[in-house]
Amino acid sequence: MTNIYDDINKFEGKLVNTNEFQTLKEAVDIVRADEEAKTLFTNFRDIQMKLQEKQMNGEELLEDEYMYLQKTAQLAQQNPKILAMLEAEMGLSKIIEELNQIIVKPIQSLYDGL
Repeated sequence: MTNIYDDINKFEGKLVNTNEFQTLKEAVDIVRADEEAKTLFTNFRDIQMKLQEKQMNGEELLEDEYMYLQKTAQLAQQNPKILAMLEAEMGLSKIIEELNQIIVKPIQSLYDGL
């Protein structure tokens, strides 16, 4: 029987060598090296995580929390370094989404005809 985890670990090595991953890595390094961009992104991410956790706990977001998140996101996206990083992340996410479709395909085919 095949050890799927061995295959996934091999895949990890291939993923980190894709252009999309390398582009994201470079973009993250650029943001990390710029203190202003790093702070803007960290603030945005922290607020986003806090509000997502609140939603997952069944709590409603207050309008001022939502507005603060929107303003923080706008500030972050106005920074060209952060914007480039987010665009690179979307490129890698597209590959991951396509891979997920391939992985789920055999499971979906089990239900064909039901």
